[in-house]
Amino acid sequence: MNIHMFGVFESHTLRKLSFLVFLICILITLKNHNAETKNSLQTARMPPSDLASIFSQELTLFPKFGDPRSLEYDYYRNSCPSAEQIVRTMIRRLYTVRPDVAPALLRLLFHDCFIQGCDASVLLDAINGIRSEKDSPPNETLKGYDIIDSIKEELEAACPGIVSCADILVLAAREGVVLAGGPFYPLDTGRRDSSRAFPDAVAYGIPAPDEELRTILATFASRGFTEKETVSLLGSHSIGVVHCKFFEDRLYNFQGTNRPDPSLDPGFLELLKSKCNNSDRTAPPESQISFNIPPQYSYDGSPSPSHSSSQSSSPEEPGMAMAYDGPGSNFGTLYYRSLLQGRGLLYSDQQLMAKEVTESWVRAYASENTLFRRDFAVTMMKLSNLQVLTAPWGLVRFNCSKVG
Repeated sequence: MNIHMFGVFESHTLRKLSFLVFLICILITLKNHNAETKNSLQTARMPPSDLASIFSQELTLFPKFGDPRSLEYDYYRNSCPSAEQIVRTMIRRLYTVRPDVAPALLRLLFHDCFIQGCDASVLLDAINGIRSEKDSPPNETLKGYDIIDSIKEELEAACPGIVSCADILVLAAREGVVLAGGPFYPLDTGRRDSSRAFPDAVAYGIPAPDEELRTILATFASRGFTEKETVSLLGSHSIGVVHCKFFEDRLYNFQGTNRPDPSLDPGFLELLKSKCNNSDRTAPPESQISFNIPPQYSYDGSPSPSHSSSQSSSPEEPGMAMAYDGPGSNFGTLYYRSLLQGRGLLYSDQQLMAKEVTESWVRAYASENTLFRRDFAVTMMKLSNLQVLTAPWGLVRFNCSKVG
């Protein structure tokens, strides 16, 4: 008995020590890299602007009381030891039949965390006249809600009322990133869920696909992200599909000129025109990146009996895969190299080449994938801890789409 207890204690201690060593390595690497690049890649701070002030005011309108330092590594080790394994297993089995769950979950996480923090408010349905974030234009075709619901059902069966929807979302998105070829990054847990949604903040809190760089940087800066972190976080656009209507104006009538966007590579312009028929404008409105998600799956990988396995999806609108060279491309590499070649799909992405500092980081990430993967991992950890709610504030929802 004593030997067994000692073995468990030793294993737990070694795991904590391993994680501590990992964090120390990241900090040392960041310090060395910043010292090497200080002269060539100085980060210029954006001057104060009315737009940034508006964002800052919105962020303080509904103050958050949580503290990322209150989160813990392996928070559920005693209350729900299988929590992270359940999330991992369900995402991996679902990914084998529908790999587009990875960009869907990544986008869902971004849209949650950028609006009042990572509190799962984006998952709430409208009820009794109270609007939902889901109904705001930038979120109208977000996908992945059913995946989070399926995971929540499994966790409620294993550990009722323990694991928050906010933690499920950050963990599921992390697993999606890894399966799509991105880097693994450790996550602390212990987030709590919001009791309300913030639909009014969504309209201007999520950058549009045709956004100018100044506005993009202001939006990210209002959430505490530097120009370097903004460039690395946009590397998430390495995966997913962009529908034609969100870049079609660049092909035929850029900014009302009745001409193509002059920044587009001519060969790439012709490729995009072959994918997007200018005369076909009958498809229903969708968001800039959309995905088809399969029926919900249970922990063992079989279709969940509580959901129909005969979900139908409307025909896909024409579009272009972010990884248009195929899934074998290194996560991040193609995205940044395409910007250098004038082959960015979205105008907002190509805008990263419009400023010296952001262009410098694009070039750095295009030439050194290891650098990008490290910076992306660190920035995703920061995003996942953005304005979190922790006990005693917030709650753990029993159903991710409802407060009660």
